[in-house]
Amino acid sequence: MDFNVKRFAADAGTFLSRAVQFTEEKLGQAEKTELDAHLENLLVRAENTKQWTEKIMKQTEVLLQPNPNVRLEEFVYEKLEKKAPTRMNNHELLGQSMIESGSEFGPGTAYGNALIKCGETQKQIGGAEREFIQSAAINFLTPFRNFLEGDFKTILKERKLLQVKRLDLDAAKTRLKKARMSDARAAAEQELRMTQSEFDRQAEITRLLLEGVSSTHAHHLRCLNDLVEAQTTYYAQCYQYMVDLQKQLGSFPSTFSNNNQVSGGASISVPTIPVSASLPSVSAGQSSLSASAGFSGSRKARVLYDYDAASSSELSLLADEVITVSSVFGMDSDWLMGERGSQKGKVPITYLELLN
Repeated sequence: MDFNVKRFAADAGTFLSRAVQFTEEKLGQAEKTELDAHLENLLVRAENTKQWTEKIMKQTEVLLQPNPNVRLEEFVYEKLEKKAPTRMNNHELLGQSMIESGSEFGPGTAYGNALIKCGETQKQIGGAEREFIQSAAINFLTPFRNFLEGDFKTILKERKLLQVKRLDLDAAKTRLKKARMSDARAAAEQELRMTQSEFDRQAEITRLLLEGVSSTHAHHLRCLNDLVEAQTTYYAQCYQYMVDLQKQLGSFPSTFSNNNQVSGGASISVPTIPVSASLPSVSAGQSSLSASAGFSGSRKARVLYDYDAASSSELSLLADEVITVSSVFGMDSDWLMGERGSQKGKVPITYLELLN
């Protein structure tokens, strides 16, 4: 590549003269043409639009992808114009774990079946989240990014050119003031008219571009509506998925016992799910128990489901344990007296299967 010494020297001289001119303007020792108030206001509005667009974009990206490492990876793939690898989101990962554990415990068990249903719902939510992120990226982030990388870069370019034209104009004014000879003064006046015309033309171009920011605001408003609509759809889907799941869980046996005992006598507490719980349907074995609830003496019974005592007069039950039950005169027909060692209390007959 050829190196043009004269061009380099000219550019260096221009740079030094501009630096001197800026310094003299700061010190009030050089002419400085002020832009009209309307143009100054447009410049301020454009700069504010740029700054807030960047901030909103950044926070939206954090909302859509909270993991900074994943955001960086996606940014690198985008710059390389390659497709980022598809990975499951957190809801889908949770759903997959629930489904696998439910299959391990057995789909035929209440807990295993519940895990599978919860996992399927989590994966549905993950799918809805993926659709929301895609919609927000296309309809919200992309237009904002296009403004910063397109329209605003054009505005910056024309604004810098306007600055150059202003410096040329002020330099011409200064030379006219210093001209003493008639020939030099005539040449300076001609230069001033030319630089004034170029400055006015560039100021008009810059003004038209800056006024276009109003159209940008209108476009961004439509993008904001698109974002709100996408969020509304996403949250409505999630709500419906959870309502459906809650109804399914409501048909399962009652809540888990908070007094479950593990080996060694330690107590564990299992949180309950707030569903519209109803007593489990009565099986054939339970029907025979209900029919013989008035037996005399005591019998052994197997517990079908966990039961959490609602008061001190009741006895908490664990699924599959065997307890002693007896019929008490005057007690409600839906209840029996249960005994487990030294513990004693009322138990619902629908949770028991009478043993022979």
